[in-house]
Amino acid sequence: MRDSRKASVSLKEVFEAVWPICVGYFAIGAAFGVLAQKAGLKPLEIGLMSVFVFAGSAQFIAVSMLSSGAAAASVILTTFVVNIRHLLMSSSLAVHLNGCRRRFLFLYAYGITDESFAVNTTRFREGRWNAYNALAVNHIANVVWVGSTVAGGFAGQFIPAGSYGIDYALSAMFISLLVLQTRGGIYVITAILAGGCSVLLSLFVPGNMHVIVASLFGATAAFGIRAFLDGQRGGSRW
Repeated sequence: MRDSRKASVSLKEVFEAVWPICVGYFAIGAAFGVLAQKAGLKPLEIGLMSVFVFAGSAQFIAVSMLSSGAAAASVILTTFVVNIRHLLMSSSLAVHLNGCRRRFLFLYAYGITDESFAVNTTRFREGRWNAYNALAVNHIANVVWVGSTVAGGFAGQFIPAGSYGIDYALSAMFISLLVLQTRGGIYVITAILAGGCSVLLSLFVPGNMHVIVASLFGATAAFGIRAFLDGQRGGSRW
């Protein structure tokens, strides 16, 4: 892999990597803006939320809780738990950012999302990416997300309440990301284990904690299965 500290930004490669994210962000961000406006937030408040939170799933959850009259402490705690997965994503990306300055890492960490993580991780693994390309992807996507949520906030006043089903947009993007990341049988097994566990736990565990627990269970179980199969076959075919 090329030295990510010395390589410069390739605008062509960055554009090829980030434009699918931007298309998705524009649609989902506008949908969020409409929902937030219906929940009583003003465009400025929506924009500030997107800047300081910058986490689509957490923002959707926060708006839903605000609409139901949840207390501020509950909203903050729930969004914190939902975003704990960023610790795992950051740890995975850290191996590709060795030697980067702390201020660079702070700026980079701010822009990590599920979508940019998936895109940057894939390109890092292919050996044709560097830290500056990844940083550009993060913050171009950031600008598009903030702009689209504000635009949705302005547009929301012209859309009658209850006449849309756009809250499904975020789920659709996560499903697309899952499909794109499925590169072998072990990934399918991981998705099935995590999904099944999440559905089962949701019947007994309140809130969204079942998602975190199911993710950890699916990844751990799949790792064990892969290690066992590799030992049996003398090499990985998964």
